Amino acid sequence: MRAVPVPLALVAMIGLAGAVLGRVYAGPLLTWLVLGAAAGSVLVSVAARRLPSWLVAPVSVLAMVGWTAWSLRLTATRAELPGGLAEVTADAAANGIPRLLTAMIPVEPTPDTVLVPLVAAWLAGLAGAEVAMRAGRVLLGYLPPVLLYAAALYVVGPNADPAIGPTLALVAVAVLGLAVPARGAAGADAAGGLAPAVRAAVRARLAAASAAGLTVVLGLVALLGPLVAGQVDGRPVDPRRYVEPPQVETLDENPLIRISGWALNPGQQLLDVRTQRPGPPGSAPAPDGGPGAAGRPVPIRLAVLSDYDGVTWRVGATYRNAGRILPVTAPAPDSTVETVRQEITVAGLSGRLLPAVATPRQVTGARVAYDPTTGTLIRPEGLTPGLRYSVTSALETPDANLLATADVPAGQEVARVLRVADGAPDPLRRLAAQLAESNGAPYARAAAVEQFLAEHYRLVADAPSGHAYPNLNFFLFGPRNAGGQRGTSEQFAAAFAVLGRLTGLPTRVVVGFRAAGDGPVRAGEAYAWPEVLFEGLGWVPFDPLPRPDEEPRPVEEDFRPAPEDPPPSEVPEPTVEPSATPQPVAAPGGPADAGPSMALLVGGGTGGMLLLVVAALLTLLLMRRSLTRGRLARGDPGQRIAGAWREVTDALRLAGHPVGGDLSASEVAARARAALPFGADVEELAVLLNQTAFAPGTASAEQAARAVATAGDYVAALRAARPWWRQLLWSVRPGPLRWPR
Repeated sequence: MRAVPVPLALVAMIGLAGAVLGRVYAGPLLTWLVLGAAAGSVLVSVAARRLPSWLVAPVSVLAMVGWTAWSLRLTATRAELPGGLAEVTADAAANGIPRLLTAMIPVEPTPDTVLVPLVAAWLAGLAGAEVAMRAGRVLLGYLPPVLLYAAALYVVGPNADPAIGPTLALVAVAVLGLAVPARGAAGADAAGGLAPAVRAAVRARLAAASAAGLTVVLGLVALLGPLVAGQVDGRPVDPRRYVEPPQVETLDENPLIRISGWALNPGQQLLDVRTQRPGPPGSAPAPDGGPGAAGRPVPIRLAVLSDYDGVTWRVGATYRNAGRILPVTAPAPDSTVETVRQEITVAGLSGRLLPAVATPRQVTGARVAYDPTTGTLIRPEGLTPGLRYSVTSALETPDANLLATADVPAGQEVARVLRVADGAPDPLRRLAAQLAESNGAPYARAAAVEQFLAEHYRLVADAPSGHAYPNLNFFLFGPRNAGGQRGTSEQFAAAFAVLGRLTGLPTRVVVGFRAAGDGPVRAGEAYAWPEVLFEGLGWVPFDPLPRPDEEPRPVEEDFRPAPEDPPPSEVPEPTVEPSATPQPVAAPGGPADAGPSMALLVGGGTGGMLLLVVAALLTLLLMRRSLTRGRLARGDPGQRIAGAWREVTDALRLAGHPVGGDLSASEVAARARAALPFGADVEELAVLLNQTAFAPGTASAEQAARAVATAGDYVAALRAARPWWRQLLWSVRPGPLRWPR
């Protein structure tokens, strides 16, 4: 039984490391797999303790391969990953570490996220058991499990609560493993059979070694204890910041530019879709019959674009490798959630963006990376023809009855979707102001922008791509006979989003497909639409596209840019038609001359100017006195001494003897003495200033009073030495109010 505590302690310590790491995993599967690896590695060493040491490692590695293969198959089956065991194992071995550090939390136990923890746990158990049991170095055998535990803490980082309980349990298990086998069988004294002199020497040596060890431990505790305690409330480093998450190319970062190309080849098959909608059929319709209305096919999203710099709309996402189950975000309070399941087969769609109905909750059949902020999915390996995957989404439909009174959020949290890039053309700003002028409510402003675009512009398939400020300006205000006022859904959605932001609405652009039902999705069904964020309702889609049977009205009917003022030379002179009978002209000074006289106007203007000058001088005088009073009468003694010193330096500057900031207090005092040889002695004031600077809090009230008196005497004497007109202007000069303090 003496051999039992150490193996149990090793298994428990490695299991605790698995429990700590499992806090960022979905479900307890990883913890159980790590515990199985710990038990298996330690038991192999216990069973092979009578074999040669060189034979234990190969036997243990073979057992590790078997346990790891079974674990990988289990996790691949649970995650419904395609491919055989060899393919899954090779992929996990090649990408295990980067995917573990870039995986979205909670991490789903998949082959690539469990391989590294399993191998590390087995090797830690093998090394710890061999050192602790075969070599008899129990404390040294604890090192691999402790290092594994520290690595688990580092990988978790700030993504979970502090592991105080598991850490205390680790220490307790280690102490028990050290304490139980400390004595021999039946508690006999190990030195009992020796001669008395030798026994005494052995006991003395053991006592000295124990005392030395205890001293070292206590010293380490004293040295490292405060450092460790100070880090308890600190935020640990997140190793994820050192690993680059999956990236996308330009077409995937801005799929909006693909709309025009798809519009020119509308028959190209991109996807094949099968949809199931087991949710409630009575979902509230979207506003204005926009995308997502009940009874209409749900739109399939390709990407959500939230960032606009005046040139390009971009997704701006940070993708994290995700498992089958995606993180759940709380739906908007006043919206209806419908579950939509789709089976999608990729045909001609290229890139890495993975189409799905908003908001995806579960993806099977494809390894994905996900950005929860925008709800955009990618397949890091890229799309290939024939790829088949299933997506379960939680489609939110807002309550249309609440839109008219709904407000829009503001603040730093939505600054990204409210930002208007510099350089917006003036006509865009005027149009946005005109649309918002008579529509105060947020939804009314959004509806006004939607209606204006739908009524005045034409949807065509051959419009060139582009949604930078110049492109939008030409789309909105360019002449019709030159290609203006016509575009694809790219220009309609981008123009709505920019005009919405100019009116204070948080907007974004979504690129996707208007699937007509089960069956193929072709390039002609690709389109872009804008969305507006409302409080309590979430993102609400709008449809600014014109109706097919309506002829657009000229923009000039409802929006006319402000005419430029003609130059003065072109302003026509007013013409006066002569009357039939000239009217008599009144003599000067008569009743017709009823206006004020020139003398009265000049006198009134002069008096007004004098009053303004006097008011300005009185204001400066009061501000200067308030500044001096605040310096000399407020604060502790040290602050009053510093204020007195500032009065002296300001006075020197007013007298034409400025002192630089690089001079010491003694040097400034010497210059003050040179400027006024027979004035008050400011040397004592310099000494008090140095005292407050190098020994804060030591100045007394009496010293502060002497400093104030010295400064007052010196300033008064320096002012009296100036010419009379400078003395008059001394108290109203604004310099001390703006000079650095």
